[in-house]
Amino acid sequence: MAFDTLSDRLTHSLRNMVGKGKLTDSNMEDMLKEVRLALLEADVNYRVVKEFLNEVREKARGADVLNSVEPGEMLVKIVHDEITALLGEAQAEIVYRESGITTIMMVGLQGTGKTTSAAKIAKIAKEKQGRKVMMIAADVIRPAAIDQLKTLGEQIGTEVYSLGTETAALETVRRGMAYAEEKGYDTVFIDTAGRLHIDEELMQELEDINTLVHADEILLTVDAMTGQDIVNVARSFHERLPLTGLVVTKFDGDSRGGGVLSVRKITQVPIKFVGEGEKLDDMSMFYPERMADRILGMGDVVTLVERAQEKMDMEAAERAAQKMMSGRFDLNDMLEQMQQIERLGPLGGLMKMIPGMSQYSDMINDADANDGMKKTKAIIQSMTKYERENPDRIRSTMKKRIAAGSGTTVNDVNRLLSQFERTRKAMGMMGRMAESGQLDEAKLKEMSDHLQEQAENAQRFAGKNRFRK
Repeated sequence: MAFDTLSDRLTHSLRNMVGKGKLTDSNMEDMLKEVRLALLEADVNYRVVKEFLNEVREKARGADVLNSVEPGEMLVKIVHDEITALLGEAQAEIVYRESGITTIMMVGLQGTGKTTSAAKIAKIAKEKQGRKVMMIAADVIRPAAIDQLKTLGEQIGTEVYSLGTETAALETVRRGMAYAEEKGYDTVFIDTAGRLHIDEELMQELEDINTLVHADEILLTVDAMTGQDIVNVARSFHERLPLTGLVVTKFDGDSRGGGVLSVRKITQVPIKFVGEGEKLDDMSMFYPERMADRILGMGDVVTLVERAQEKMDMEAAERAAQKMMSGRFDLNDMLEQMQQIERLGPLGGLMKMIPGMSQYSDMINDADANDGMKKTKAIIQSMTKYERENPDRIRSTMKKRIAAGSGTTVNDVNRLLSQFERTRKAMGMMGRMAESGQLDEAKLKEMSDHLQEQAENAQRFAGKNRFRK
């Protein structure tokens, strides 16, 4: 995620404050010094950093903080609230017209993912908000953009209006809007032309289109990987167009994220969407408070639950859970659960959404995890129906055939079967304890503490190995 480095630094500096019996100017300034370095290293604008620290300092010196039982925790809350304020405080949604056609212009430089973002947001409008959507291919400079939008339109089941590259963009938009009104569409996305850099010809074309359609929303697509340049691009576009929101792409990349934190404060243009992958489902509405939670390592359970509800078959998951708790599940169920988990995204990203687990997410190498999951799936898929349903009856000759069919070794097959059997026994035992009332809150806490202790031991072990290397 774009804020990974910043999150690690801030979490570390704030953790040192929690638990201190008294908040003093000295220890608060030490913490703010670390926060300042973390923000500057994340490429946050210097003026924004200065104002941010002044706000935190002023509120931290208030009587409510100094006299509170846990001043360190109050300070964490203040930092959290200020980060939320930087990101926009409240979610900024697309504002649809009550009647008539809502027109949404997508603008931005080439290479920022503007055309793909148009299709992703159109998909959200159609499937989650019940809009009747059409897209207009107004990027007549780049023929590939028209073809790309048509392909994306087919994938999301949305009509794309185009007159090709021979017709001017303004005329394409004029006829496209007339066509949309005739066909009864209530939402139109206009994919406009981009450039490698901002120039007069580009901006004039965008101004002409906006004068024609009086766009309800003008969304600027920016690349999270460009750092502080996000602010410069947003400011330049905003000087010529009444931008209503930003779409930040490549948010899952290895960027420092400072531009994203700075842009709302400097331009007053809210972030409305973030793209975290290449697939058409990898676009999310932006929630400032949830992002502040993730930056400070507090997790994001709401987004995790929403993602699960969208991408998982909840009925199948519940059936599998019941079978697991009864100890009756087999390798078919295990395969189905793995496929469900894969739909949620990389494991490291999921751990960051679970409160308290963010600090352990770097222990998971998503590439290794994906390879391990692929290997496990290959082994199960190489089994017959009988073998999946009766893994305890798999003999050596069967294991050799399964290993050969999955491109693995007999040891890999044995390892999977052993792991499966341990899991089945453990879940069966938990199910019996729950039925008999023995699995009370104390038992659950004991199990949770044991798992956390194992995770911490693994983290220390991984740290030692990194040091040796």
